[in-house]
Amino acid sequence: MTALDLSSPVAVVGTGTMGQGIAQVALVAGHAVRLYDAVPGRAALAAAAIGARLDRLVEKDRLTGAVRDAARARLTPAESLAELADCALVVEAVLEQLDAKQELLKDLEGIVTDDCLLATNTSSLSVTAIGGALRNPGRFVGLHFFNPAPLMPLVEVVSGFATDVTSATRAYETARAWGKTPVACADTPGFIVNRIARPFYAEAFAVHEGQGADPATIDAVLRESGGFRMGAFELTDLIGQDVNESVTHSVWRSFFQDVRFTPSLAQRRLVESGRLGRKSGRGWYDYADGAERPEPHTAEPAQPPAHVVAEGDLGPAAELLTLIREAGIPVREEDEDHGTRLVLPSGGQLVLADGQTSVEFRDVVYFDLALDYRRASRIALSASQDTAPQTLAEATGLFQALGKDVSLIGDVPGMIVARTVARIIDLAHDAVAKGVATEEDIDTAMRLGVNYPLGPFEWSRRLGRTWAYGLLDDLHLRDPSGRYAPSLALYRHAYATDKRESAS
Repeated sequence: MTALDLSSPVAVVGTGTMGQGIAQVALVAGHAVRLYDAVPGRAALAAAAIGARLDRLVEKDRLTGAVRDAARARLTPAESLAELADCALVVEAVLEQLDAKQELLKDLEGIVTDDCLLATNTSSLSVTAIGGALRNPGRFVGLHFFNPAPLMPLVEVVSGFATDVTSATRAYETARAWGKTPVACADTPGFIVNRIARPFYAEAFAVHEGQGADPATIDAVLRESGGFRMGAFELTDLIGQDVNESVTHSVWRSFFQDVRFTPSLAQRRLVESGRLGRKSGRGWYDYADGAERPEPHTAEPAQPPAHVVAEGDLGPAAELLTLIREAGIPVREEDEDHGTRLVLPSGGQLVLADGQTSVEFRDVVYFDLALDYRRASRIALSASQDTAPQTLAEATGLFQALGKDVSLIGDVPGMIVARTVARIIDLAHDAVAKGVATEEDIDTAMRLGVNYPLGPFEWSRRLGRTWAYGLLDDLHLRDPSGRYAPSLALYRHAYATDKRESAS
């Protein structure tokens, strides 16, 4: 099954931000596009707005005047659904209300031809449930574009329980012909991106709620150590706290209140107080004119240690040994079966975050995971009240000697980046095991849909197949609520590796 022919008209029902964006994508790809909105006059206003955006593209030399003029000629506001009768694809982008979408699609089914593909742009409702109202749900598919649709490359092509393979394939190939990067997924709460991205927000909020660190520090660590483009607090302020919380609640309810997707009480208080982020002028941060952005915690300068002893394999942090030597600090390496750590001159230990806490051990400072220790500009350190001041000073001075800002946080098991990445990896493995999507499509979706520096499986391969399981297992022992319990899929992944290695 190939993409829709460019001679086939496409319709978009609902002319809000997403509807206009989808219409623009189809229009620029070469289709005739019909716009319909239940509110009289809105379709014409939307067509004018799309035309204005095409003008701006011409001004920026991203579109020629001839292409713009031809596209404008193909764009038609429709005054009734009956005018969509000859369309080969109709995408609905109306309010996220199940009954409204079902009624609309039932009306469309009585108007369009039998081979017309019907699609929804829903981001939170079940494609299966929406299509359940149709006589022929086999031709119904999810086409989840990301905002802004003309710019964001990703489209999740969602197959409902009754969606025919031919319909899903045609939708997939059409999205690709429109210049998008489609990924195929089954109808599951949150699809790919909104399902697997939940820990990025949830773990940041949990660290904050547990008084481990303030929002500015957590955001800085996620950006400057984890390599994420934005931190969780600034990103949800951009999205809108109400919108982000609504998606979280939808996924949580759809998974029968699975503790892994539990919403944040702190975010609930923001929404209740009307602090919705940038659009309301205040969220986690204050966006009023002249408001100062809070600075992340950054430790005062400290003396670096005279030397360090590396015991065991530092695994994902092995590059640190090279960086330490380049900074002129002598490193002695010792093979040890009982640990992987850096021993400081005071006798204190510096250990990569592993899901345990500093209070459990004598004189231990944990350091967080980094996407790239050479390029990272900030490192978080975690210590307990029992950590010797000299140990903490030496650990701080060590990373400062490597050119890093140091953020000191509370005694947080798994710290910030490490626990976030481990949970994302776990949900990704669980999704593949349950037939939601392939590893490749999940990595693509997370990189393109939310700009992650690596896809979950790219992280997993880089960190080692047992890393995420070990960290989450440690976290689960300290918080047996089930929130951090590794999935069976991740357990199998780690155990199979261990079994092969032990047999070799």
